[in-house]
Amino acid sequence: QLQLAVSGGGSVQSGGSLRLSCAAAGFRLYPDAVVWFRQAPGREREVVSCITGDGDNPSYAAAVKGRFTTSRDDSKNEGYLEMNNLKPEDTGVYSCATKRGCSGYPGTYGVIRWGGGTRVTVAS
Repeated sequence: QLQLAVSGGGSVQSGGSLRLSCAAAGFRLYPDAVVWFRQAPGREREVVSCITGDGDNPSYAAAVKGRFTTSRDDSKNEGYLEMNNLKPEDTGVYSCATKRGCSGYPGTYGVIRWGGGTRVTVAS
């Protein structure tokens, strides 16, 4: 069965940290890009970060740059999103997906496979 499993969400206080994982089963993540999305209550889904197969120059949304770090470990077939200094506005459902690339593939364009979602709640 081909799937992407997301884990690591939860509730934290403002300033706290969480690490999300995106584990692929039944297929190889490499060389696809791994993208993280989030959807806050009442808002549209947005791209949080994207990392290509070679792992060079990951991209981030302006709102999370400097606080979030995305990475991947292809030996484990997993992608990660490390979230530090979390703010209440980071609250939402976070999901991962594989994509054909990062640059030139805005939004959901180029998504190959969707993973599940995990809820992140940041209290002020």
